[in-house]
Parts: sequence; structure tokens; C-alpha cells
Amino acid sequence: MSKQSVVSSGHVLIFDSGVGGLTIANEVRALAPELSVDYAADTAFFPYGDKSDEALGGRLPDLAEALVEQAAPDVFVIACNTASTLALEQVRGRLNIPVVGTVPAIKPAVAQSRSGTIGLLATPGTIRRDYTARLITEFAADHKIIMHGSTDLVQLAERHAVGDPVALQEFREAQSPLFEQAGADQIDTIVLACTHFPLIRGELAATVPHPVQFVDSGEAIARQTVRSLTGRGGKRCEGGRVFVTGGDAQASRLARICGRFGFDRLCRI
Repeated sequence: MSKQSVVSSGHVLIFDSGVGGLTIANEVRALAPELSVDYAADTAFFPYGDKSDEALGGRLPDLAEALVEQAAPDVFVIACNTASTLALEQVRGRLNIPVVGTVPAIKPAVAQSRSGTIGLLATPGTIRRDYTARLITEFAADHKIIMHGSTDLVQLAERHAVGDPVALQEFREAQSPLFEQAGADQIDTIVLACTHFPLIRGELAATVPHPVQFVDSGEAIARQTVRSLTGRGGKRCEGGRVFVTGGDAQASRLARICGRFGFDRLCRI
């Protein structure tokens, strides 16, 4: 599909717990380079994948409201499967601008799979969500879905993004529980159901026990983000800011990574 923008201006704020949402930022800017894009990371509460539903549900709407008040975007993108599958509707209820969520790319994976067996790599939080179960029931009832929830892969993606050396064996071990399950030798398609995971797509591909194709929702999220801006008379601003919630150590680390993606002005919430 041709990547052609349909808006001439607008201001997007992309939010994640860490650096995973940078993969979505890249997709948005590739589709609509005329947009101004800011980034936000909840570094004080990273990672989301091992947090309780109660803790995240109580935090996300308040944080989203604070971020939108400070950044003043035209659209708010929750570039996190864990957050979206838990609190997307609650955040939409608190904000007066469009909110775009991120959910596992199960439907496109079903369209691509030939074996009928699909792997789902996600965080533990996304794996246990009722939202994920409903997606599987709706789009993959006649497929076998084999799941693995891993916070280790999230940490590996963060280390890789900051430039720390990570041995391929670590990627092999982190995803191996997916392939140790019954029927996993038939997996031909894997859903990367965490926005961190496209950052390490090459490393994952190099350490799978047999060839597979990887699917993520990045391009679909970018298209929905652009659609949500159509006709809204978007703002013109510079973009390139990164908003953080954590202390100096977390902020410094994130700033180094985000700077590589063009987000070079640090702001604190």
C-alpha cells in the first residue's frame, strides 16, 4: 500500500512506557512527514508489562490528561499494547481530542498465515487481557494461537536501543518459551504485540528456530493517526520534544535514545 499523507498539518503526541513507541513515531513520520510529532514516556513507571491492572488503570487517565494539557496535541497516540488493551476507553473519556490505541495485529496475521498457527509475542499484561482474548475470538477462532508474555524482551529492546551490547543468545533464550509449546513447530507468523519488539525484529528473526514472518500494527496505527487529523485544522509547531516522568537517570537514558530518533528537547511532567 502506498504511504501517502492526507493532511497538511497537525500535532501528534505519541505515548509509551519506554522507547517502544518510537517505532510508531517512525511510521507516523514516514506516512505524514509534514506533521509535528512529540514523544512521551512514563519512565517512572516502566515497564508496564508487569504492573497490575489496578495500578495502571489508576495512573493512565490522569497521566494522559496531564500530558495533553502540557503538550497541547491534536491527537494522542497510546503506542503501547499493554496500556491500550487496559485503559483505552478510560483515556478517551478524559480527553477532548482523538485518542488512537495500539492493539495486537491478530487480524492481519490471520490473513498472512498459511499454516493456521500463529505466535503472539507480547508482555504478560497484554497476554492476560480480556481485550486480547476478544480479538482472538473475533478474528482467529479457527486458528491456533500460541502466546508468550515476556518482560525480558522489553528490557532487551531498551538495551539494544540505547546501544548496549546484547548477545544474540539472549534474544534466543527470551523468545524460546514460545517455541517450546505444543504445536509451535507449525508457527509461520508471529505477531509482535509490543511496540518495543519491532526495534529488535532483526535479532528475533536471526534467533527463531525456523523461518517465520513477523507482523506488527505500526503502519495501521500511523494510518489511523492521520485519519483522525483529517479536517481538524491542525496546529503548526516544531515538535521534537520528549516528555518524561522519571528522575535524572531514567530521563538521561531515554533522552540519549530519543535523540537518535529526532526528539532532542527534554521536558518533564
